[in-house]
Amino acid sequence: MSYPYQLKNFEEYQQAWQHSVTDPEGFWADVADHFYWRRKWDKVLEWNFKEPDVKWFTGAKLNITENCLDRHLGTLGNQPAIIWEPNDPEERHRILTYRELYNKVCQFANVLKNNGVKKGDRVCIYMGMIPELAIAVLACARVGAIHSVVFGGFSAQSIADRIQDAQASLVITCDGAFRGGKDIPLKSVIDDALMACPSVKKVIVCTRTRTPVSMLKGRDVWWEDEIKQVETMGNPPAPAEEMDAEDTLFILYTSGSTGKPKGVVHTCGGYMVYANYTFINTFQYKPRQVYFCTADIGWITGHSYIVYGPLSAGATTVLFEGIPTYPDAGRFWDIVDKFRVNVLYTAPTAIRSLMGFGLGPVNHKDLSSLTTLGTVGEPINEEAWHWYKDQIGKGKAPITDTWWQTETGGIMIAPLAGITKEKPGYATLPLPGIQPILVDENGNEIEGNGVNGNLCIKFPWPGMLRTTYGDHERCRTTYFATYENLYFTGDGCLRDEDGYYRITGRVDDVLNVSGHRIGTAEVENAINMHAGVVESAVVGYPHDIKGQGIYAFVITEKKHHDLELTKKDIIQTVSRIIGPIAKPDKIQFVSGLPKTRSGKIMRRILRKIAEGELDNLGDTSTLLDPAVVEEIKQGRL
Repeated sequence: MSYPYQLKNFEEYQQAWQHSVTDPEGFWADVADHFYWRRKWDKVLEWNFKEPDVKWFTGAKLNITENCLDRHLGTLGNQPAIIWEPNDPEERHRILTYRELYNKVCQFANVLKNNGVKKGDRVCIYMGMIPELAIAVLACARVGAIHSVVFGGFSAQSIADRIQDAQASLVITCDGAFRGGKDIPLKSVIDDALMACPSVKKVIVCTRTRTPVSMLKGRDVWWEDEIKQVETMGNPPAPAEEMDAEDTLFILYTSGSTGKPKGVVHTCGGYMVYANYTFINTFQYKPRQVYFCTADIGWITGHSYIVYGPLSAGATTVLFEGIPTYPDAGRFWDIVDKFRVNVLYTAPTAIRSLMGFGLGPVNHKDLSSLTTLGTVGEPINEEAWHWYKDQIGKGKAPITDTWWQTETGGIMIAPLAGITKEKPGYATLPLPGIQPILVDENGNEIEGNGVNGNLCIKFPWPGMLRTTYGDHERCRTTYFATYENLYFTGDGCLRDEDGYYRITGRVDDVLNVSGHRIGTAEVENAINMHAGVVESAVVGYPHDIKGQGIYAFVITEKKHHDLELTKKDIIQTVSRIIGPIAKPDKIQFVSGLPKTRSGKIMRRILRKIAEGELDNLGDTSTLLDPAVVEEIKQGRL
């Protein structure tokens, strides 16, 4: 399989970017022409950022799974589509060829139909990183159901919120999951969540850990039994449901600056074209290369760059169940060595964590197959960038430091591996089709180089979100109302003298912890639910491994004798309500918070205290009680 729209050098990149800006419709029509459409589009693009209302490839009909599976069968049927590496290195890995994956997706599509799932239904998926997770995602897309994958570390309450918001009718889960030295009881978490979710009629449970689980008659069925039933019917074909380019493909929940997670909606046509184009060009993927993205499918990185991007390109994608440090810190390098991985895409958090183990785990591992390295989730600091480049890429493999978001659907600003010049800590240049712009607080464009501002995008791209599920007004106010006729990313950004972009962090109340966005309001709500907590304020602070850590300032009803135990209780509360990913790294008990006379918490001051900038707090005279700041400074952890 060749990729006619793969850029081969910097000159081609410049020409493509220029073409994409002067004639965006012509540019994306040329790319989209290389996919299988049941019916071509009437119009490439209709848009306004006011409402917002964005439509790509209007009138086109397709099914994304025909582009990820069916169209490869004649040429790549026997090529590995998915290589699955289990949590335990002693367990056998599994390889699914494109033909085997196609057959399994068709089988499970029939299982979904047998369980009453039809086009437009919402299906919640809460599973560990096993091939069946990818199969479930693709089977939903095949029958036209809207999948909502929830990361296997979220709590019952977080899952219930997402199921209720989407009004999902079916849940797909496992008895449990293995992650490092832990067994995660997925089914029992789902059972707790479903107490508050009357919309769910069926639960399909895949066997993985053989953990005893409760199975409710009439609601819960085993994956394996359902597959057997399809087999006894003679494995009938599962024709792909015809979808409109603008039909919803999936909902993925992301944290906002309010406590309620928002369901980002991506549609079939534009998302497919964009995930594929960015995969092939960013990583400079060559046919038959082995590609390993270490993310979880529960996040957008897994959707776009484990499932849809690679499979639509006929790539071989590695799916890893475990974590980078189990059973030891050489696990990633063992996988690279074992499968002769060519492209490795991972998070700065993982790199920083592995750096801490020194070179022992890297030595004697054959990493010579690596041609491209990528990072995702947050900007990578220079020290980690150089370690990754020198120790893992042996100074030869280019690094693509990618900036993008759940809402953008795919990579927006990044070096194209080996084509555009890389610069440590910089996302560098926009991909073709992306028109970034820096603005000041009032929305005025900041032109030229060597400038700082808020990062916005001034023209639509095919992979962008269309709405937030069931609440279009929230989509408008979050992304399109801050600055007129611009998509606001929520990130601050520097454009250096070379015109290269460097992301400087969130400008709203959203933390970026280990590459995962968590709303401060969400964490505060969870802390405030702990008995005895009166109020709390949460900010981010620099963390050596996670990038950003969570620092909580907490007011309690009465002074506790055992503060350490109270801290542990609060952490436990947050873990139960949101999940372990959101637990605070530091908890400081305070008697008050810095508030304006109108009652607004001045998080800016708390952020500076958490960061240790105690001499640079700015004006505190507008506070209701300026003395409280001195007390918080004295008690800083």
